[in-house]
Amino acid sequence: MSEEAEQEAGVATPERLGTPGARLRAAREAQGLSIQDVATRTRIAQRQLEAIERDDYAALPGIPYAVGFARAYARAIDVDEVAIAADVRSAVHNSDMGSARYEAFEPADPARVPSRALAWTAAAIVVILVAGFAVWRMQVMTPPTGEEIAAQQAPAPATAHPAAGAPQAAPVSQTVLFTANDDVWLRIYDEAGERLKDGLMKKGETFTLPANARNPMILTGRPQALTVTVGGKQIAPLGPPDRTIADVPVNAEALLARAAPTGGAPTPAPAPAPASAPSTRTGAGHAVPAASPTAPAAPAASASPGMAPDETAPAQTAPED
Repeated sequence: MSEEAEQEAGVATPERLGTPGARLRAAREAQGLSIQDVATRTRIAQRQLEAIERDDYAALPGIPYAVGFARAYARAIDVDEVAIAADVRSAVHNSDMGSARYEAFEPADPARVPSRALAWTAAAIVVILVAGFAVWRMQVMTPPTGEEIAAQQAPAPATAHPAAGAPQAAPVSQTVLFTANDDVWLRIYDEAGERLKDGLMKKGETFTLPANARNPMILTGRPQALTVTVGGKQIAPLGPPDRTIADVPVNAEALLARAAPTGGAPTPAPAPAPASAPSTRTGAGHAVPAASPTAPAAPAASASPGMAPDETAPAQTAPED
């Protein structure tokens, strides 16, 4: 009982004068420091520092923390931390804690060791980032399947025949340039199936379509990652974002037609021709056009057209008496 009272009063017993805790306590008191001063310097809880001075390592979280806390304590009061750490290890191995497996991890500065919650949070963030990167790489590097290609294929729209007499457009021979604004897989091929470009285009990479390519077409799963220009003129995106497109013509004529507005002004209907007036025939067999309703009537002739010139009308005779 008297021994415990002496320990609580801060008096070291002869057996404890050579222990690490007793040496640390003596050095602290020699410098006129309180246990709270050391706790402020090391940012270690005061109760844990008191456990080190009592050589009560079982009150600490574990063997690595016991050694680490003792080193930090010795460093704060200018005592040989290497010797203190070796004495603490020896004392721990000779105590009940020595029966457990000794862990090799020893925090150099316990105040800088992250908390368990912070470590779990950082690990979760890393896992999410790795999973997101893996999904993104799979979408970029995986070519579209046959089902996706078949779903995107549609019958080609009927080509409108130009009106008779309309000027024919001159053939377009302009440079078609593909620029990748992000990593994108694509395949460009001609009507014979020959691949002009097949593989992954890195961000900023360009590809110029050969001028002699015959009806070139494109297959890709990320149309929005491509910037297409014809003769320096930017063309609208080849398809909706993140949707596979296949057999889309990419020659200069087809691309310019995609950018040009469709439809034109309606052609005015021709004016109806005026109706011809009906004709009548005379007794002599000559056709004479009918008079207009508003035209004045022709004067009557003095002789009938059917009489000969020498014929006269019969004279009236006087009545007989």
